[in-house]
Amino acid sequence: MSKHTNTEVLPEELEDVLVAEDEQFPFSLIVWNDDVNTFDWVISSLMEVCGHTHHQAEQCALIIHHNGKYAVKEGEYIKLRPLCEALLDRGISATIEEMADK
Repeated sequence: MSKHTNTEVLPEELEDVLVAEDEQFPFSLIVWNDDVNTFDWVISSLMEVCGHTHHQAEQCALIIHHNGKYAVKEGEYIKLRPLCEALLDRGISATIEEMADK
C-alpha cells in the first residue's frame, strides 16, 4: 500500500470536491411566466434582485411573457441561489438550471 500524499483525495472528501465543481459549472436563473405577477412587479424585482437596468428588466419581462420563461442571469450556482430565493420570496416563479451548451 502506498502512503497518502497531499495530492490524493480521501473518499470522504471526494463528494465535497464534486459538489464544489458542480456549483461552479455555469447555471441559468430562469424566471417563468404566470398569470399572477404584473409586468411592473417583475421589472422592479429584476432590477432590485438581479441588478438589471430598467431596459434590461423590461426586455426580460417581455420575453418571459411571450416565451413562457427566460434565463435572466447566468453564473455559478452558489451566486444564483440567493437571487432565485429572493425572487421566490416575491412570488415570482424561478428556478436554477444547468446550462446545456456549456
